[in-house]
This record gives sequence, structure tokens and C-alpha cells, in this order.
Amino acid sequence: MLYNYIKDHYKQAEPIFLSDLLRMNINELVLNQQLKELCEKGSLQKYDEEVYFIPKKSKLNLAVGPNADMVARYRFISKGDNVDGFYAGNTFANQIGISVQVPYVIEIVSNNVSDDGEVLIGNRRFVVRKPVVPITKENVHVLQMLELLAKLDTYLDCSYEEAKEKFAEYISVCGITKSDVELFIKEYPPSALEYYYELGLEHVLA
Repeated sequence: MLYNYIKDHYKQAEPIFLSDLLRMNINELVLNQQLKELCEKGSLQKYDEEVYFIPKKSKLNLAVGPNADMVARYRFISKGDNVDGFYAGNTFANQIGISVQVPYVIEIVSNNVSDDGEVLIGNRRFVVRKPVVPITKENVHVLQMLELLAKLDTYLDCSYEEAKEKFAEYISVCGITKSDVELFIKEYPPSALEYYYELGLEHVLA
């Protein structure tokens, strides 16, 4: 029964979290025993503490599973249609092109933590922080932008003019509006508003 549920709801090499399976209202001890049996049979493999996956065979007939980045994305950022977080700090600054530094430690802001801290997944470290405002599908992009604006000079490796162009591209792609910014910017440190005007983003937003 458990394996049929897993096969119906998860793809091969996709992270399966114990916390999600517990929503099936199975006793935790019983669930752990069943997961142990499925791992012994080879139907499942354990990736990390409380993280499992259905092994996928490679061309060399080796079992392939998720990596640390994938597990972190599913746990803290998005899974299916759910959006619970976003990449932040130097990680996001590098993604949008205002920083050339490739971060060794990935920074994430997520609804799925109660305290700021460092998380070890596999052999990779992630810094995960609570959001200033609860993250939803509707506000994720504007919150991600404001989070970066609040500490812009910490991550900026280009001129303000170049940064404005990069933010303008992000605003256009994500459809961020002036009313979106006005709704949330007051929740961030004053520096977010200062950089917002310094870059002239009020003239970019619709």
C-alpha cells in the first residue's frame, strides 16, 4: 500500500520526505519500519535523514537519486505547485547577473523554517532564513527583489546603471508592478527603499 502510494505520487530520483508521508496518518514507527523494508528490497533508497527516493537506473545500471540542491529546492523553495521560498543573497545576485561571485554556500529564504540557521544536506551547506513576509506564488518575485535590494552593496559587483538594467530585466520577466513594491517595501529595512530610488526603479515599474 505504501509503495503504491509512493509510485503514484513521486517520480524516480525525486526526494520523498518523511514529513510528507506522515500526512497519510500512518503511525511513525510503522511508517519507518515499512520504509526500512522497502529500502532492504531495493524499492527505495535513503538519501539523507528522513529523505528517500525511488532509484532510477542509469545507462551503466547504477542507481541515480537526487542531489543536495534538488533536495533543498523541494524542501525549502518549491515542490509541485507550492511555492515556499526563494534563493537570496549572493546566490540570487549571481543568478540575475549583478555579482560574478559563485557562492559556495547557497542562501535561501523559506517559510519552512522556524529559525535562521545553517542546514547540511548531503555534503552541502545551505543558509536558510525566515521571510520578512510569508511567501506565496503571488509575492515571491517582489519579495526576492526587495530582499536583495535591502543589502545591495554587499553583493554588487557592477555599477548602479548595470544593476538597474539587470533589475529591469527581472521586473519585466516576473511582471512586478509598482503596487507590488509599495505593498511590501515598508516591511524591509530602510536601505531597500534607498536602493530602490538610487537605481531609479520607480521609473521601471508599471
